[in-house]
Amino acid sequence: MGHKEDLLEGAKRCLLEKGYGRTTARDIVAASGTNLASIGYHYGSKDALLQQAFLALTEEWGHRVGPAEEAGKDPSPDPYQRFRDVWAQLIASAEASRPVWKLQTEVVTRIDDDEKLREAIKEPQREGRLGMAEGFLGIDPAAEPEKARVAGLLVQALATGVMIQWMVDPETAPSADDLTEGLKVLMGE
Repeated sequence: MGHKEDLLEGAKRCLLEKGYGRTTARDIVAASGTNLASIGYHYGSKDALLQQAFLALTEEWGHRVGPAEEAGKDPSPDPYQRFRDVWAQLIASAEASRPVWKLQTEVVTRIDDDEKLREAIKEPQREGRLGMAEGFLGIDPAAEPEKARVAGLLVQALATGVMIQWMVDPETAPSADDLTEGLKVLMGE
């Protein structure tokens, strides 16, 4: 790996360990084994590097907890079972995902004071919604863009709420079965 990749990996480690606001350029340099000048050369600024590192972490999280299909196994044709299967996978990742969710909540609290950060996360958030619609519900965003958009909005809102509940009180946070039964109630079943 070169300095650019080393900096990104070091910044990701710092974000998970120290958070967004407490990570300094010197922390990143120490974690990456590079030098201060490398940050400016490769990323322009510490903030630009932290934005890239944050986006990389959230994308990596999405790949880790993505669709629940096992290799070679088709998703359930029953939409409730598919919904339940994906939520079970997401919830199973709750404890391991805690540092990423903690970081995400910190970043959200910063966007009113950091317009560049807000702008940097807008498009990845939109893409994440579409990925969630596809992974959770099997909706192809290319074939059904509006359906994927609105379904992604709902799934993203649920995911955020569910993960915050797991962070606050895992003992009473919803299970995949709870969420599926709640969906059935909302659907009048």
